[in-house]
Amino acid sequence: MFTYGLPFDLKPCSNDCGYECGEKLEKCPTYGLLPEELQVECRQKPHLLQYLHGLPVGEIGVPELHLALDRSMKGIKNPNLIYPVSDEVYVHILSNADDIRNHYMPVEPSFCYGLDELLEQVERSLVDSVDEEFAATADDEERLKAILLSLDKLVRVRGRSKDRRSGKPRQKNSNGKGRITLSPAQYKGLRYVIRRKLKGLDVLDPMICDNNIEDISCSGLGAVFVEHKLFGGLTASIAFETHDDLDKLVVELAETIKHPVTFRDPCVDATLPDGSRINIVYGTDVSKRGSNFTIRKFSPTPISIIELIQFGTMDYNMAAYLSLICQEHMNVWVSGETASGKTTLMNALTTFVPPESKIVTIEDTPEVQVPHPNWIRGCSRGATKGAESSEVSMFDLLKAALRQRPNLIIVGEIRGVEGAIAFQAMQTGHACMSTFHAASVTKLVQRLTGNPIFVPKSYVDNLHVVVICQFVRLPNGSSGRRITGISEIVGYDSVADSFSFIDVFTWNPLEDRFDFRGYQNSYLLEEKIAPKRGIPHSRRHQIYAQIKQRAEVLKRIQEQNISNFYEVHKMLSKAYREGYFK
Repeated sequence: MFTYGLPFDLKPCSNDCGYECGEKLEKCPTYGLLPEELQVECRQKPHLLQYLHGLPVGEIGVPELHLALDRSMKGIKNPNLIYPVSDEVYVHILSNADDIRNHYMPVEPSFCYGLDELLEQVERSLVDSVDEEFAATADDEERLKAILLSLDKLVRVRGRSKDRRSGKPRQKNSNGKGRITLSPAQYKGLRYVIRRKLKGLDVLDPMICDNNIEDISCSGLGAVFVEHKLFGGLTASIAFETHDDLDKLVVELAETIKHPVTFRDPCVDATLPDGSRINIVYGTDVSKRGSNFTIRKFSPTPISIIELIQFGTMDYNMAAYLSLICQEHMNVWVSGETASGKTTLMNALTTFVPPESKIVTIEDTPEVQVPHPNWIRGCSRGATKGAESSEVSMFDLLKAALRQRPNLIIVGEIRGVEGAIAFQAMQTGHACMSTFHAASVTKLVQRLTGNPIFVPKSYVDNLHVVVICQFVRLPNGSSGRRITGISEIVGYDSVADSFSFIDVFTWNPLEDRFDFRGYQNSYLLEEKIAPKRGIPHSRRHQIYAQIKQRAEVLKRIQEQNISNFYEVHKMLSKAYREGYFK
């Protein structure tokens, strides 16, 4: 089994106040030290008080309770705070003087003394008692209900005289002979662990429920690491000490997502039920420190363009420029290194696509989220063993998309031969958007024209705009995601064998601001978009007034405190209808 690698030993309260508390709260010295709002939480969630009992409060102090986190907390030094991630689970963030990574400690109902031994005993008993009911139910929800029903028949809870379902007095059976006697806290802890194992991802479930987590990674034996949106890299209290324990969890994860791993096929890329992306590598023969996995989490609601502006990723002029580019069906690629915010930005940009558009997305793992109702979501499928014809690649889906009459084709990520097909689609007039791994326009062109993509150099100018995203160090010393450049590809000079492009926006790293270098000097705005909008060449600079107008519309949306992805899309759709985004 996994272990809890806490930086201290949790010990029960020595004052006999009981971790169910109840009427004995006034005897608890820990409870008396807590601020009122934390006392309220502890009365409702006794396992939180039990956890606080074990903290060395004299050394670290009483944790602060935050019912919600906000970005103003980013970069807090020496954090010591607790926040809820679900109705039952809290997370304790604690500074670590011995490591650059602070502690990330889930506080669950399973924090109950003696629960591990009880769990083994209960599991052995449940194997016999739920076998028939378990086999008769195929639905996961019904299976869980059957097991919890069998648990109620198997255990007796101290101090509970009435049946928890009917409210009637509980019938004693042979004075409880053969039944396991539990405290209320142990009973709640067992139900939680069983539900977590059958409906969630077992020990990883608290991190999956935490919307503040971006990445969960296990690099082999040892601790699990998480990337937090506000507190950066953290070390989770969950750790694996043996290969058998780690392999067991990895196999269960793979079976949950219906992509089993074996020694023959040890690598899996798939999607979890909540939409998160997972990569698994199984076995010590290909991963010397032990099986490993990485989970890339995605927010249930995508980050909107307004939120990106609030985060400092871009400014209003950049958003206004990209809105005009998207509306005019220009081809846009978002490029950058891993975890630089490429997919996040591309999701946000889809709100600029005219609301009546038909969009086709093509991905190997579904990540792109589009607010438009007329949306075909294509996802590639790997070959079934022994049946090569069952494979459906991104290349196949892209060819099919050309026959579906879309206004926009979004390719989740260009990696190989689908890049050449994407350029073929651009040449036939289909607008395309995609993400790409390259740190600059020059590197992007080198990758496109080289192995394995092999796009002819004369085709590259079909790509109109490249947006470069990077994870950078800011002037104040903190880290953040910034759009470091937006460039327009003008053309290819076959004689000089070189490409020309214009940097429309660049990021100034010294002042953390964005320079509109393409103002009065944009090739696409003046030579492509202005004529399409009926602006004569002699007055082509009028197009920049439309950028200013769109920036003002976005500011007004932000001033109305509208930032939710779908609400922003609704407001922009209204702006299209009323001519503000004409």
